[in-house]
Amino acid sequence: MNELTFRVYIGDMDPELLTFLKRYVDSFTKVDLLRFFHNNPHTIDTVENIAHYAGRDQETVQRELTQLATRGLLEETQLGQMVVYALADNSQLRKQLAAFVAASNDPQFRIRLIYYLVKGGHF
Repeated sequence: MNELTFRVYIGDMDPELLTFLKRYVDSFTKVDLLRFFHNNPHTIDTVENIAHYAGRDQETVQRELTQLATRGLLEETQLGQMVVYALADNSQLRKQLAAFVAASNDPQFRIRLIYYLVKGGHF
């Protein structure tokens, strides 16, 4: 599939989902983290524990969590000497996250998502 074909192929994607994808999803690690927080919406935890649960290395998870917090999807809180992360208490973002997770269960969407990520998170 060439780039032009892919651009047409994503043309039928829900605009809100496409915006969410462009804003928050630019790595396979972020996909894992987004699924983790969707499946555990009340989690408030450290990088070390989140990395363990996600099966990813701590350094990568730290970078990705920081980016998601900067972009507003997660909240980063200093508790004494510990930093913890939680899903932002924003119903609209949670709804978009749920739509992304639901879409990522569709094989056709996963093909689009993988192509997007392999291309460096750009269309």
